[in-house]
Amino acid sequence: MTGALAHAVAAAGLVVPDYGGRCLDRVLPAVADAVGAALPEPLAAEAAAARARLGLPAARRVCVVLVDGLGDRMLRERLGHAPFLRRALETSRVLTAGYPSTTATSMGLFGTGCGAGRTGLAGYTVRNPQTGALANLVSWDGAGAPEAWQREPTWFARIAATGVPVTSVGPPTFDGSGLTRAALSGGTYVAAERLEDRVDAALFELAAPGVVYLYWGDVDKTGHQLGWQSREWSDALAHTDRELGRLARSLPRDTLLLVTADHGMVDVDPALLVDVATTTTLRRGVELISGEPRATHVHVAAGQTDAVAQRWRARLGDDAVVATRAEAIEAGWFGPVSAHVEPVIGDLVVAATGRAGVVDSRTQTPHSIALRGMHGSLTPGEMLVPLVVVA
Repeated sequence: MTGALAHAVAAAGLVVPDYGGRCLDRVLPAVADAVGAALPEPLAAEAAAARARLGLPAARRVCVVLVDGLGDRMLRERLGHAPFLRRALETSRVLTAGYPSTTATSMGLFGTGCGAGRTGLAGYTVRNPQTGALANLVSWDGAGAPEAWQREPTWFARIAATGVPVTSVGPPTFDGSGLTRAALSGGTYVAAERLEDRVDAALFELAAPGVVYLYWGDVDKTGHQLGWQSREWSDALAHTDRELGRLARSLPRDTLLLVTADHGMVDVDPALLVDVATTTTLRRGVELISGEPRATHVHVAAGQTDAVAQRWRARLGDDAVVATRAEAIEAGWFGPVSAHVEPVIGDLVVAATGRAGVVDSRTQTPHSIALRGMHGSLTPGEMLVPLVVVA
């Protein structure tokens, strides 16, 4: 990391991803070792090291629950609404997400053990190098075949190849979706809408040894719409906590339960959202904006990177850390970067601080710009996620 960028990151109190350490990328490798999957080398050594780092016990059955948007700091500030998780935090760890701290990136990180620099899942939207247009990596519009975009093998597929049953439990709309195929392929998918039904499905699958993954997204959805400090967000957390408690009480013996998240969230200040479309100093020399308000990729006209970087830094000031692509890669924000992924990353990478953000009303909808809760940047509120361990 260059001295200037390192100073800016430290001054803003940002958290750089701990890839390969206490990070979301180590959860599934650790699960593979915990459940005794007979992996070939060097994967077996990688899995054993991950399990040792996270301190997980061996078990015949492992259930991993990912609660979308449940940041560690958010959870700790609302523990009165989550009695089960409050008790379980005594055996929890704190992990980092990757950058950007957003769902598509984190699902790739969780599912493959690789950061956005390898998966190409580098934001909510990204520039498709093949077309030059925006691709949405959640809806998978404009990204092409998932297997061509994301080329790293998944840990679910690796575990299932050893003969250990793997089941994913989630909403019907995710069954066979582009992001599921890209990040979470392998094993069997069981569709269920309500959280209560997903818990029931997970318990049914855990009657036999194996790995079960359960996804729940309403905490994130409520936070986006109303803010994570709203009463409704606390209600969504309480509902999730009740069902997690029921799941834990109903598990068969010799089952390891893990509860984690893909990212946290901040409640943004609308007055601190800068619109590129209406801000000449930010718009000049810029060809395309991708990413999201808290983690922006700026694609710049040829030969304009230094000039655009200077203008963006001057305009945004303390509301963001602006790095060139080379600086962000050197700093390890995206992890190791493959050659085919490098053009996906912006010529400039902008990490918002505080409650600020960058929007572009030419390509982003009024609804998305008006979201109360957002994520994607390197602040502790967005980057730190819990790993609750119940054995």
